[in-house]
Amino acid sequence: MRITTFDLVAIDNHMPGKSGRQMLDEIVAKEGHPPVVFVTGDSDTAVAVEAIHAGAADFVVKTVGESFFDLLDGRFRQAFLRDRLEREKRKAEADLREANERLEMLVREVHHRVSNSLQMVQSFVAMQANQTAEPAAKDALEATQNRIKAIGKVHQNLYTRGDLTTIDLDEYLETLIAELRENMSEIDNSVDLIFSADHVEVSPDDAVNVGVVVNELVTNAAKYAFPENSSGTVRVELSSLENGYSVAVSDNGAGIADGAGPVGTGLGMRIVTAITRSLGTELEKLECGVGTSHRITVKTN
Repeated sequence: MRITTFDLVAIDNHMPGKSGRQMLDEIVAKEGHPPVVFVTGDSDTAVAVEAIHAGAADFVVKTVGESFFDLLDGRFRQAFLRDRLEREKRKAEADLREANERLEMLVREVHHRVSNSLQMVQSFVAMQANQTAEPAAKDALEATQNRIKAIGKVHQNLYTRGDLTTIDLDEYLETLIAELRENMSEIDNSVDLIFSADHVEVSPDDAVNVGVVVNELVTNAAKYAFPENSSGTVRVELSSLENGYSVAVSDNGAGIADGAGPVGTGLGMRIVTAITRSLGTELEKLECGVGTSHRITVKTN
């Protein structure tokens, strides 16, 4: 059967056998239908307006004389042009969606590959730590391993979520804290790690930075706040603010004397200082009755 396509259709409201409105409904029900110009008499303008709402591109009121055909020709050209522009717009939007989907797949694949690569590096560092007998070197390698984990979890989060532009910081930190808690339990069960959070969304870069800061502060507290394997609690609190968010890490340990130098190599606190600067803030040491409390406050607007 031969199929004929049309660029434009004109329908008179009064036709033998089938009304113009019935014909209009049948045409607009077809996918990719041509534009329809509805032609009516003076007394049928209400029907014409109804036809516009039903899907007609335009309407023309019949009049006597040559001016009617000029008007009809003008409406045909306008309807055809609008339809062509609308089709081009829809195609451009479809092409853009397709391009965005391809780009999103590529970015997701990049995050997946980065996550896998970081896991591989983390495994190499763990192997090196297991083969090292020197306690200081072993501690340094384990700290490096934890830093890699903190970064890797952001990329893992990104390739499994729908939105690639933001990270749920509360969910990310909860996962990170759970892993730190597990690592601490393997070494010493006497330190309890508690996490509480408001819902906060941040950029992936900020999530990486905050994750590393939390990793360093929690690790330092677990190592140095509770001497001779004494019991204690480390708390991490994420709070949503009107113009940003804050992260506090506190412990009820021995505390830090005023003017005291760093315990250990001091690398962790140097990392924290550098990262907080990149976040546009600084690490605050809060006054507390027992132990030590640090906080960073990040403004987002």
